[in-house]
Amino acid sequence: MRQALHAEWTKVRTLRDTKWLVAAIIVLTVALGVAVASAVSCDKGGCTQDTTKLSLTGVMLGQAAVAILAVLMVGNEYSTGMIRTTFAAMPGRSTVLAAKAAVLASLVAAAGTVGILVSLLAARFILSGNGFTDEHGAQALSLTDGSTLRAAVGSVVYLVLIGLLSLGVAAVFRDSAVAVGIVLALLYIFPILEHVVPDEKLQRRLEQIAPMTAGLGIQTTRNLPALPIGPWEGLGVLSTWTAGALLIGVLLLRFRDA
Repeated sequence: MRQALHAEWTKVRTLRDTKWLVAAIIVLTVALGVAVASAVSCDKGGCTQDTTKLSLTGVMLGQAAVAILAVLMVGNEYSTGMIRTTFAAMPGRSTVLAAKAAVLASLVAAAGTVGILVSLLAARFILSGNGFTDEHGAQALSLTDGSTLRAAVGSVVYLVLIGLLSLGVAAVFRDSAVAVGIVLALLYIFPILEHVVPDEKLQRRLEQIAPMTAGLGIQTTRNLPALPIGPWEGLGVLSTWTAGALLIGVLLLRFRDA
């Protein structure tokens, strides 16, 4: 496993797009979070917005860069034919995918942590200038608050799970463009359907099974009973999607030609 990890780290480190995609995860996460925080305000009537969730909105955009990075780790090798060399050097295909998953998870966790911490720090100052103060009944964002800490840590876990889900999809379809399209459709099509479907019960059911909607429930810190599924349960739904994609990916890697 150590050799596989070293090989995968070497490959991803020398991949031309890696540094740009890692930077994109951070920049997109922070940029959208800052934009949303700048767009809201609070007056003397009281602050009812979930400021933690608003500050972490950028995760919805940063996850696209995560998906692309994950897919390229598999798709590039298939497009160049290098995957045959990889499997010839390391016949254990499950080990190869596990090594890719470990390297990807480390990269995404690091980039996600930076992006989320910067988002919260920037929003803390922006929101205080927009009226979210103790005087108006709004506490400053702080990781010492249990709900905010849960949302921050959960958001990092969410991004890692999105990366692993994308890796599994890439292992199944092998073509980068197709895999990216499927992952993005899987993430963003459910929220669209939720607004199109007229039946409220079906809307709620879609929210409970959708990987993005359910997974991002981890960011909510206010009015939790109104959520279609609890924060950690929602992250569990995303974990199930991820585990399914990786399992199918492993099986196909083992039983079909490279």
